[in-house]
Formats: sequence, structure tokens, C-alpha cells
Amino acid sequence: METKTEQAIFAAGCFWGVEAAFLAVPGVTDAESGYTGGHTQNPTYGEVCTDTTGHAEAVRVTFDPETVSFETLVRKFFTLHDPTQVNRQGPDVGSQYRSGVFYLSDEQKEVAEKVKSEYAQKLAPKAVATEVTKASEFFRAEEYHQRYFEKHPSATCHI
Repeated sequence: METKTEQAIFAAGCFWGVEAAFLAVPGVTDAESGYTGGHTQNPTYGEVCTDTTGHAEAVRVTFDPETVSFETLVRKFFTLHDPTQVNRQGPDVGSQYRSGVFYLSDEQKEVAEKVKSEYAQKLAPKAVATEVTKASEFFRAEEYHQRYFEKHPSATCHI
């Protein structure tokens, strides 16, 4: 019997650490680094780093909803980064490092907004900068970004 999977897209700063963190979640079957939320078709890493494409570094997570819920993934997302930071995470600065949940269904939107609201109450008086936005096209990042920490075990990022 084939497992039915779903997808979710998150932006929480540098995608290397975000990808690795989601790959460690039981029920996640894949995670891909890429770009989304902008206006440039087929952007490259170099273009996204200019902060002119409108794209965020993001991770598309494929998961088995029988094993892990979208809500669990959203809660994990909020623990991976500082959702009160505007256009930055750790040493990385620019709109490409913004915090966002790019929803793929109305149900995902509802869940993301609910969890965001809970975090907003918990983190007050700081404002939560996380955007909850309808997903646009996801562009897979260059191959050298995929599974970056597996290829470069001594690499670091904000996570």
C-alpha cells in the first residue's frame, strides 16, 4: 500500500539548517531547499542573495500525515528560529531570510494562523513577523544546497 504524502513550505532563515531540522522529524519523507514568494522565474542563489527577487530561502517538506501532522510541523517551524526578527535570522540579513509559512490549502492557512496567534501571545510584547502567505511556485535550489549538512558536516548556520 502506497503512503499518501502532503507538502508544506517554510522559510525560517538559511535553508540548510531548516532542511536538516525537518529531515530529522519522524514522518517527514523529504525536504528540499529552494526559493519561493518572489517575482523572478527560476532564480539562482546568487540572484536571491541580491535581495531583489522577492524570494525567500525556503524548504519544501514532504510528510506522511498519518505519522506527523501539519500542525506539528508548524510548531517545529516556530522553534527553529526567532519569528520576531524582520528580514533576518542570526547573521543573515535580507528579505530572503524572512520568516514565513507558505500554505498550500485553506486548512494549512487556518492551522498556521492559529499557531502564529498562539506564539504572538506567548512572545508579546514582541510582534511575530512570520508571514502566512498562499504558496506560489517553489523553485528547487541548486544541487549543492540540497542536504548541505550531510555534504558539509562542519558547516554552521543560525539553527
